[in-house]
Amino acid sequence: MTDDKIKKALQEAEITEMITCPQAFAIAEKAKVSRSAVGEFCTKNRIKIRSCQLGCFK
Repeated sequence: MTDDKIKKALQEAEITEMITCPQAFAIAEKAKVSRSAVGEFCTKNRIKIRSCQLGCFK
């Protein structure tokens, strides 16, 4: 169920291959899921995270 919410929010935002941390945070809020759930979904679906606010991803 959580994956479905995230997938729908990503599709609505037209995000398919790459996402920034601020976008991921917004997707989590929109889908009403945790930020880590969005990160896990992105990892599983090979969506790269860019512009990390913590400096982990460039």
